[in-house]
Amino acid sequence: MAAAAIRPYDVLLVEDDVADAMLIQDALTERGTRNLTQVPDGIAALEYLRDPEKERPDLIVLDLNMPRMNGREFLAVVKEDTDLRTIPVVVLTTSAAPDDVTGAYHHHANAYVTKPVNLEDFEAAVRSIDAFYLDIAVRPPKA
Repeated sequence: MAAAAIRPYDVLLVEDDVADAMLIQDALTERGTRNLTQVPDGIAALEYLRDPEKERPDLIVLDLNMPRMNGREFLAVVKEDTDLRTIPVVVLTTSAAPDDVTGAYHHHANAYVTKPVNLEDFEAAVRSIDAFYLDIAVRPPKA
């Protein structure tokens, strides 16, 4: 097990599937304190990110297939926004379609992870994302 984080990190989970959101939250909180906020679509995520009263997340975990504004549209908007583009975005979705993978990276996703069908593999994938951003990647200090 890795050393505890110097500070907890804030995760914005953009996911409309309640069951998947619960699994992701459980996998993230398993390793320690996480400030996780879940919103159901890209419009709600942009509202959250642009609210000056909200804490800026250290990481966005993004599903692609959602109502109103899907993950593809959200990613394009976030990565074009000079205030938001530096927030790492990990796409976590059921789609393994080459067009979706290519499109996500074209819009500057930091990583693309396909949701495994098996529960243990799903939790392991989420923990791997968590471990990388908590233990390996260097985060800028909060302003």
